[in-house]
Amino acid sequence: MTSAAVDAGDGLPLTIPALLRARVASRGDSVLLACDDDLLTWADAERRSAALARGLLAAGAGKGTHVGILHPNGSAFVVAWLAAARIGAVSVPLSTFSTAAELRVLLRNADVALLLSATSYRSHDYVAALRETVPDLDLGAATPVFTESLPVLRHVFFAEPGESDGGRPVEPGGLAAAEAAVCPGDRLTIVHTSGSSGAPKGVIHTHGALIRHLDNLNQLRRYAPGEVLFSNSPFFWIGGLAYSLLGTLVAGGRLVCSNSPHAAGVLDVLERERPTLVNGFAQSVAHLPHDPSFAGRDLSSIRRGNLFPILPDDVRPKSPDLRHAMLGMTETGSVCLVSDDESDQPEHRRGSFGRPAPGFDALVVDPDTGSTCGPHEPGELHLRGPFLMEGYYGRERHEVFDAEGWYRTGDLVVVDDDGFFYFQGRRGDMIKTSGANVSPREVEAAIHELTGLAAHVIGIADAGRGQLVVAALRVPAGRVVDVDALREKLAGRLSAYKVPRRFLLLGDDAVPVLSSGKLDRPALEALFDAG
Repeated sequence: MTSAAVDAGDGLPLTIPALLRARVASRGDSVLLACDDDLLTWADAERRSAALARGLLAAGAGKGTHVGILHPNGSAFVVAWLAAARIGAVSVPLSTFSTAAELRVLLRNADVALLLSATSYRSHDYVAALRETVPDLDLGAATPVFTESLPVLRHVFFAEPGESDGGRPVEPGGLAAAEAAVCPGDRLTIVHTSGSSGAPKGVIHTHGALIRHLDNLNQLRRYAPGEVLFSNSPFFWIGGLAYSLLGTLVAGGRLVCSNSPHAAGVLDVLERERPTLVNGFAQSVAHLPHDPSFAGRDLSSIRRGNLFPILPDDVRPKSPDLRHAMLGMTETGSVCLVSDDESDQPEHRRGSFGRPAPGFDALVVDPDTGSTCGPHEPGELHLRGPFLMEGYYGRERHEVFDAEGWYRTGDLVVVDDDGFFYFQGRRGDMIKTSGANVSPREVEAAIHELTGLAAHVIGIADAGRGQLVVAALRVPAGRVVDVDALREKLAGRLSAYKVPRRFLLLGDDAVPVLSSGKLDRPALEALFDAG
């Protein structure tokens, strides 16, 4: 049964050290993680993270130390995250997309004292990036480092530190004592928002609240021992860290991922590992069905999830918008609007995002007047509950929550008569054209329904209308789109002022994105200006 309280008295371990012990006892040599050819059993995760935890203790880390983790998805990330959590340190996952300048901001703003990093990943050279971002940093120093630009940083390790690397031995029983001191209310992680607007903010989550929230979500999605989850979400974002990795730790399941840049490589992993559940970003697997080998692949093990392009025909929805979507954010520890009903919904519920997850109270508030909105009245989503973030690192609580504990999400929603929520977009994303408001999501959904293509709908400045509605479509190689015919079909579904006045047809690699993976709106606006 789901619980609205962190401690429900049901015996669920509410710290990572206790949870890991419990799962290793029952799962032992079964596989916890399969990332391409990188396999990690539960027993290996315990053994390797214990060795690294002792190394962290030897290096001077302990309860409350901020430990940066700069690794792609894989066993090195999992081991680093578990090791930090086991000694009560606060993990700070860092985006593998980060530039040198972005790394400097993240390390400084999160007060990272010890960094565990890969040397490189794909085209990113992290040794060079760190030398660029902190020229006075001695990356070869065995003793603690001191730099003016990163005054808190003391150690950078490109290999897992051992007990002899920190200059002082770890006392017998030191790790057990550190684990015993970890409490459910202790900080577990600081995860940065993906920075769609403004600088990324460091979101703080605690052991007990995040574990309980994921236990609730696992019950809704029926993620239990014996289930195999495939996820394409990076572990440095909340979807990968909480919904995928922590969710697997709570469930005692098996997590599958792939870092392969080739569709065939991802499909090889899917066939070999036989996932039963798939979650993540559907757009990131949209290219897989176009691989020449796809028709001959056996993906019949997949029975549910939101990666619709790779679902077998017998479980794929008639239309993605007829399945409940999920709304998640870093501040809510992943998903906050959800439904356990995974069947196709009636037409009047098209576009539903379900209801608030257990433990979350929700209000829809008029952002201009502050009054509570009724059914079908659009407003800003406010959330409250024990599973929300503790706050933003470096920010006072009153800057984040109001006096009654409500968090203003910035998301615009409407609620129907049955209590189902419908996402309308971000407050800053709404387009104002000739005095009328246009929800980009509504237009994007209509385009997808007609073409099967992902679209990015934005407003660009226009002297006559204030803003023009325009759309950039992601078009696979070899696909032809008749823009005039599309515009005519959209006119039969949308009010005239919502139909995009201009279209751009772009390949996936031509869509401008930030290092966070989110759309680079100014760059897209510039493409429209240039056109």
